[in-house]
Amino acid sequence: MRAPGYWWLAALVLIVLAGVVLAGRVLFPPAQVATGGPAWSSSPAVAAAARRETRPTLDPALFVGKARLAHQIAREIPDTLDQLYCYCECDKHMGHKSLLSCYTDGHAAT
Repeated sequence: MRAPGYWWLAALVLIVLAGVVLAGRVLFPPAQVATGGPAWSSSPAVAAAARRETRPTLDPALFVGKARLAHQIAREIPDTLDQLYCYCECDKHMGHKSLLSCYTDGHAAT
């Protein structure tokens, strides 16, 4: 006895999936996905903004526990922290320029 003739349905599903994959590669080439910009562009996707805080962060070895970890992370992502506002209002009382400033003078550890 023969199996029902649903082979055409499986073939149709495979063709549709192949079309979706190919369309995705055309619309979003692998180089564009990896860099965040078009494959033909040699410039970064986002231009780096000028840093407001220019002082270096304190050495994480000066601290222990969570304060050490926080200072290590501040060293790894200073551009990100420099774009963030510190909500303790140290900009008004201590002259800080951004959240990164808190990691240059020990304020973040208090």
